Amino acid sequence: MAEMRRLGRSGPLISTVGFGAWAAGGPWKVGWGPQSDDDSVAAILRSAELGCNWIDTAAIYGLGHSEEVVGRALRHLRRDEVLVFTKCGRVPDETGTPHSDLRPQSIRREIEASLRRLGVEHVDLYQIHWPDNETGTPLEESWAVLAELQDAGKTRWIGVSNVTADQVRACEAVRHVDSVQPPYNLLRREIEADVLPLCQAQGTGVIVYSPMQNGLLSGSFDLSRLAEDDFRRRSPWFQEPALSRHLALVERLRPLAARHGRSVGQLAVAWTLRHPAVTGAIVGARRPAQVEENVRAMGWSLAPEEIAEIQAALEAD
Repeated sequence: MAEMRRLGRSGPLISTVGFGAWAAGGPWKVGWGPQSDDDSVAAILRSAELGCNWIDTAAIYGLGHSEEVVGRALRHLRRDEVLVFTKCGRVPDETGTPHSDLRPQSIRREIEASLRRLGVEHVDLYQIHWPDNETGTPLEESWAVLAELQDAGKTRWIGVSNVTADQVRACEAVRHVDSVQPPYNLLRREIEADVLPLCQAQGTGVIVYSPMQNGLLSGSFDLSRLAEDDFRRRSPWFQEPALSRHLALVERLRPLAARHGRSVGQLAVAWTLRHPAVTGAIVGARRPAQVEENVRAMGWSLAPEEIAEIQAALEAD
């Protein structure tokens, strides 16, 4: 039985690990390289079989292809068996380059297109992917549209991703924020200062992404295995000298993970879940075998002295 937590004060019960469908989008400008649709579907089905009851995707992943693949998997599942989370606000231009657009008419177009690709009548969580820094649309205006979609039954809950604490407060003044989705991992801890305490205080769930920093903290990362068009080849996190520092941290953490019979990646995910404000973590998978590894991040916890040991490993850099 998967470990479950409630998403905020009024959201659904979700498994602490969910299926991340970014890679299912296949090759595109911010993709993970080639990906078999059959493998993605099999991984999603295995995830549901093992008790992970939600899938996180976005309209921009693969320029809609990720949602189509998720929709294909959903045809093999009962609608009440898995929750579907997707996002709006990143729209491609004619070259496939993503741009911000959170104008009301764009959001309304996006939700209909997402529902069509997913093959569902409603999504369970609809999220603003990134604040709009291009069209000048105030975040509160965009958030009000998500509230309308919630009232219309197009989505059951609404959330925001990649936002500051002040932006969460601005949305909360319009309609309760059910969920916030920020990056959070051993290497990226900025949200501990303000976003996490705010969410905990106002009953907003937190679903973190990149708990392994795009595989860097997995314990099995190998730069040579990345496809030439994998976005990580261009990411500063994967450039020297930072890459060697991060991989040295992984080696310092390996003995601690081994004491629990876990991988460093499973330790990294469990570390994010230790925070009382965090509801769940998005963990991507390309194949069923990776799903089977990911679920082992659930159902165990780190002792206070082990958290201190991890902190010492971080400070040893």
